[in-house]
Amino acid sequence: MSGFLGKLSPAKRVVAGNNDLPLFYTNQTSMETQRCPRDTPKVSATLAELLMNVEDARNDQRGLEMASPLTSSASSFNSWTSAPASSIASSPFVLSFTDLTYSVKIKKKFPPFCGKSSNDSALNTKILLNGISGEAHEGEMMAVLGASGSGKSTLIDALANRIAKDSLRGSITLNGEVLESSLQKVISAYVMQDDLLFPMLTVEETLMFSAEFRLPRSLSKKKKKARVQALIDQLGLRSAARTVIGDEGHRGVSGGERRRVSIGIDIIHDPIILFLDEPTSGLDSTSAYMVIKVLQRIAQSGSIVIMSIHQPSYRIMGLLDRLIFLSRGNTVFSGSPTYLPQFFSEFDHPIPENENKTEFALDLIRELENSPEGTKKLVEYHKEWRAKQQAAARYYNNGITLKEAITASISRGKLVSGATTNSPSSFQTYANPFWIEMIVIGKRSILNSMRQPELIGMRIGAVMVTGIILATMFTKLDNSPKGVQERLGFFAFAMSTTFYTCAEAIPVFLQERYIFMRETAYNAYRRSSYVLSQSIISIPSLIFLAACFAATTFFAVGLAGGASGFLFFFLTILASFWAGSSFVTFLSGVVSNVMLGFTVVVAILAYFLLFSGFFISRDRIPLYWIWFHYLSLVKYPYEGVLQNEFEDTTKCFVRGIQIFDNSPLGQFPSAVKLSLLKSMSGVLGINVTAETCVTTGIDILKQQGVTEISKWNCLWITVAWGFFFRILFYFTLLIGSKNKRR
Repeated sequence: MSGFLGKLSPAKRVVAGNNDLPLFYTNQTSMETQRCPRDTPKVSATLAELLMNVEDARNDQRGLEMASPLTSSASSFNSWTSAPASSIASSPFVLSFTDLTYSVKIKKKFPPFCGKSSNDSALNTKILLNGISGEAHEGEMMAVLGASGSGKSTLIDALANRIAKDSLRGSITLNGEVLESSLQKVISAYVMQDDLLFPMLTVEETLMFSAEFRLPRSLSKKKKKARVQALIDQLGLRSAARTVIGDEGHRGVSGGERRRVSIGIDIIHDPIILFLDEPTSGLDSTSAYMVIKVLQRIAQSGSIVIMSIHQPSYRIMGLLDRLIFLSRGNTVFSGSPTYLPQFFSEFDHPIPENENKTEFALDLIRELENSPEGTKKLVEYHKEWRAKQQAAARYYNNGITLKEAITASISRGKLVSGATTNSPSSFQTYANPFWIEMIVIGKRSILNSMRQPELIGMRIGAVMVTGIILATMFTKLDNSPKGVQERLGFFAFAMSTTFYTCAEAIPVFLQERYIFMRETAYNAYRRSSYVLSQSIISIPSLIFLAACFAATTFFAVGLAGGASGFLFFFLTILASFWAGSSFVTFLSGVVSNVMLGFTVVVAILAYFLLFSGFFISRDRIPLYWIWFHYLSLVKYPYEGVLQNEFEDTTKCFVRGIQIFDNSPLGQFPSAVKLSLLKSMSGVLGINVTAETCVTTGIDILKQQGVTEISKWNCLWITVAWGFFFRILFYFTLLIGSKNKRR
């Protein structure tokens, strides 16, 4: 008996504690392709082996004819299975889960007539998973089915480690050993229901960037490209390889192709376990079938594929190896689809001969859910039926630990993310060092932005238009009391405008948020690499914007300081753009809605301007608001440019006859003003003539309360604010992007 078991393919071996039935199930549709000679055990070819063979075939292209492309069906796929077996013993992977239970607290509103206020509420417990058990085997596809709200996605999330450990009860093991979170991130991948892709990248570029993230630096660029090309063939995307993904405003690939690209970016590193949340959602029957066919090839290459699916067609059912039907968090059937007729026949609800088995089962489950007793009898019957089948189970274990099994898988060529070349038994958290991740992230962001020049043009246009308006409104200001007031207004508006124009950065991260969460959830790159890369690549555009604004306004307005004054003015504008973009980036990590983000940014920037010292000087701000004055981002660049303009002690801004300009006496003739000056000189004992300097730039700074911090310190503080908000953005990502249910 043990010899017979040893010759079974991985998909047919039975492990102790088997919860999926029947025990020695054979997939009739793939029986011929799985049959091997009795004395030569079959070794599943991994995707890496296929790709390495593709590489060798391309290198020998001059002397040999190429093998059939991988897109052709199972025959061409199996043509590579003659790869030599590893010297390390191999063991099939079996993912087991037992008694998975998960519940959430929900608020229940009391109606007004119950004697309590309608605002009163109580916490009720809703069970989403109730003692779910089963197994998924290497080389097989397991599908979770059920009506909406049955717990399909919740079960996938539980298996994919997307539910907090303290909230989920039960056990999940791989080959009998508890699957640790850190290891699962390395050997598994999760494909979300939504296709989260950069719209302006082509299919080939999208997969290539994924390869650069997921595959180690030790793998050459040539091999990474060969891997991507083979994966494109396997996914059936050759005709769309150079087509952009597209979005609502840009025509791109079809829905089925997008879904296959989403799968491709998560299997580029050939994971041992692949989770998918409704991969056929929103697709037509043909596209859905092609997607499941691709998943079958992935499973046959030596992976465990687990997916949720709403209502598979007859053709898709023929590709699935194991099913789990859920009803309101309970298992009502688990096992091979070939055993559905027997199961429901013994439950006294036989499936009609010409009826679609899946549709019949789902309709029956829905009918029972609407009945007074619900699916209680079906759930209990399934437990009894499974117990009978388990009694006949046979234990199979070749004594290989999980670590040894993973090592054997890597040695066969399965390029698991984070596995080192020299020691495949050691697993790194990330495949590449942080500086490689930064380069790839930056390269991808720049490429995606360059293909949307309208966004860059709009920001440059907004800055230039603002600069031109200010330049024409405040042209060649003179050194008079009115000129002083106009300068103060120009500086306040200019500094606040630099912050407001940064608000356009809000949608940038919000559009990438879920892509970022998907990629970092399974260690494609570090969060710190993302923050550093985004910060660095933003600097060139900020320098260009600051140069455009400073050149447009400084000379036209007639600001003081010459070349050194212009340099400081430019640096202050640049620091303001840096602090503003960092602040907006931080807020985009806190809020999740674009409109809410704009509302918050506009409101806070208005408060910053209010407390900057322009509308009311620091000395007159109430003590209970003075803290906000020092938190204002506008305060420091505003005070810096004021000092840059008025620091010259030799320049006079108010002379004797001009002291009357901002009063009703300013309307009197000059002779009257000179007479008044003589009278004042006699009273004060100081000779005040029409040309006597009454107010210098230093006096104006004192009037504005700008005496505490030097202009260069104002510049450094503004720059420091930018770094501070980038650090806050990192911690926001660290805390807020765990993407786990509680």
